[in-house]
Amino acid sequence: MNDLAAVPVTLMRERVPTALPVLRERGQREVFCGLTSIVWLHRKMQDAFFLVVGSRTCAHLIQSAAGVMIFAEPRFGTAILTDRDLAGLADANEELDRICLTLLARRPDIGTLFLVGSCPSEVIKLDLAKAAERLNARLLPRVRVLNYSGSGIETTFTQGEDGALKALVPLLPASDAKQLLVVGCLADVVEDQLRRVFDALGIGSVAFLPARHARELPSIGAGTLVLPAQPFNGDTVRALAARGARQLSAPYPFGAEGTTAWLWAAATEFGIDRATFDRVTQPLADRAQRALSRYRTQLGGKRVFFMPDSQLELPLARFLHRELGMPLIEVGTPYLDRQMIAAELDLLPVDVQLSEGQDVERQLDRVRQAKPDLTVCGLGLANPLEAEGLATKWSIELLFTPIHGYDQAGDLAEIFARPLHRRALLASASEATCN
Repeated sequence: MNDLAAVPVTLMRERVPTALPVLRERGQREVFCGLTSIVWLHRKMQDAFFLVVGSRTCAHLIQSAAGVMIFAEPRFGTAILTDRDLAGLADANEELDRICLTLLARRPDIGTLFLVGSCPSEVIKLDLAKAAERLNARLLPRVRVLNYSGSGIETTFTQGEDGALKALVPLLPASDAKQLLVVGCLADVVEDQLRRVFDALGIGSVAFLPARHARELPSIGAGTLVLPAQPFNGDTVRALAARGARQLSAPYPFGAEGTTAWLWAAATEFGIDRATFDRVTQPLADRAQRALSRYRTQLGGKRVFFMPDSQLELPLARFLHRELGMPLIEVGTPYLDRQMIAAELDLLPVDVQLSEGQDVERQLDRVRQAKPDLTVCGLGLANPLEAEGLATKWSIELLFTPIHGYDQAGDLAEIFARPLHRRALLASASEATCN
């Protein structure tokens, strides 16, 4: 197993990225749609509301994923398209305006309203951009209306966040002042932790996208350095670059090694010397290593297979392999965005099998043949694989749980250890019953 000392963070700029072979598959896929990202976005942006324009199936999906009871007052909802809308017998635009105005009258706390497209609204060619423009003419400046697509026709579920953040980019005020912009939805506790580290390093000008309130928009310009915190926000990062910002390439802040390299990418741009950096980060990295040490015996040597689902697969595979000693059988991802994961590719073992896209039946055949100790996959595939005797981990849990940064390193390892621990307990209980 490789430890943190084996690969100094300064090496990230010196190594030539490895040209790992990629198996590209274009068959049947098993993924959630982009509407699922509303579950964590609505928790983050406290003055925003996400109105899905879709079917009852869309409403059931979001409510089931969020675990919201019927009497709760969440910051999302569904404007349900009926058979009359789908058949063109009703004016869907007129009805949508009525629903939005009724919602805003009931919820005066809403400052930003996102109209979220779905498969049904896109099939009937309902123009939500025009709807947002029409509503803004009536509602600005009290309420701002934006739109993006959460359709699952051609996307994976994390790209819903990318669409929402990209919709905010045209609204960002212009400024060429030097600042660091962290892009990607993070739990508030993680954002607070990272902000304290940046302050300790002397990087005071730091903004996060999204902020806790959708109206709190960071500025953007030639002095903005973009540090992605999630690998699936490529369209947002490219939209920021079009406005003059520059992306910093780094591994993602998962585990002690990833977090150190991620912070170092920012520190070097702000002229932080290595002694200061080590003084601030080493105690945090040591604490993360102690938290990880309790899981290395349990996870070390266990073979893991990643099926494509969230686009977190490559950073998580790097974390499991390098910091916990888990051999990688195959690492699949829905879309291999090399601009966003170049630094991660360089840290994967040269013999790993990467796959992009999915042909689910063929991939399941490879899983059954390899018989991994742990398979990370979507919810729809986990239960069938469990029934076949394979331990699984739902990849969607990694989006609902704080996993970034030093303080969450142990929690991240535990997520992967739990299925193996549960299976060991079941096996022990079964053996005791038989005896």
